[in-house]
Amino acid sequence: MLTFFRAIVIGLFQGVTELFPVSSLGHSVLIPALVGWDDLVKAQSQGESFYLAFLVALHVGTALALLVYFRSDWIKIIGGLLDSARRRRVTTPDARLGMLLIVATIPTGIIGLVFEHSLRTLFAKPTAAAIFLTINGVILLAGERLRRRVAAGAGYGGDGFVGGRSIDSLGYGEAVFIGVTQIGALFAGISRSGITMVGGLMRGLDHEDAARFAFLLATPIILAAGIYKVPDLMGHLGDGIRGQALAGAAVAAVAAYLSTRFLVRFFETQSLTPFGVYCLAAGAFCIVRFAF
Repeated sequence: MLTFFRAIVIGLFQGVTELFPVSSLGHSVLIPALVGWDDLVKAQSQGESFYLAFLVALHVGTALALLVYFRSDWIKIIGGLLDSARRRRVTTPDARLGMLLIVATIPTGIIGLVFEHSLRTLFAKPTAAAIFLTINGVILLAGERLRRRVAAGAGYGGDGFVGGRSIDSLGYGEAVFIGVTQIGALFAGISRSGITMVGGLMRGLDHEDAARFAFLLATPIILAAGIYKVPDLMGHLGDGIRGQALAGAAVAAVAAYLSTRFLVRFFETQSLTPFGVYCLAAGAFCIVRFAF
């Protein structure tokens, strides 16, 4: 049963973990399992369920929060793309950023349409989510190590916080590479923002720009996925939970906005290391909790 209390709690965790590099999908499996909401855990891995319809609303709320936070960026990007379409050439840095986001979105969009549902139903189980959360921690820590090597080899400095490449300097092939990394987020426990940031760091971006590109890149994917599945919420799967979905989405939107605001500042001076350590610890705990 999806009560308003449950909806608010899950919405809060969704809004935070979608942006923090710790996997919202993994936590949407693990949190209900840890607190004994077994009906929600079972519903997560079903082909059709009210819980999946509810999560659609949370994703829409998160995407809207990202749009609001980065509204000035998107206005410039869309304006630049429209101007470039009229002139038939990329005319501004904002238009080029828009093109980078478009080519980076294509791989995940295609793979997600084909495999997202089957991967969710197959792996959205506590033990599997715990294993992938642990793997996510390894990816984040390994990404930091590789980032230092890339920064040193390219002459950006060992700290990686200053002197790195700008987003504008990325090539289209590099944008596709970063976009492809998002495919890992189809597995419950692998963070979309985390793995995308690692991809950006491997291409020489500093943490601040890697985070900004990851958040901008996540916005159309999350919004499109949510809108694509809104009919599920409007259909019979949404019967009896639409009020809870609205409440959860509102909480997710506020949490996502505040999380984005915090993380944009955090990554000006900090790294992915704390989140990697958290994922290793939480993943190991949950493996022991659910697998034995």
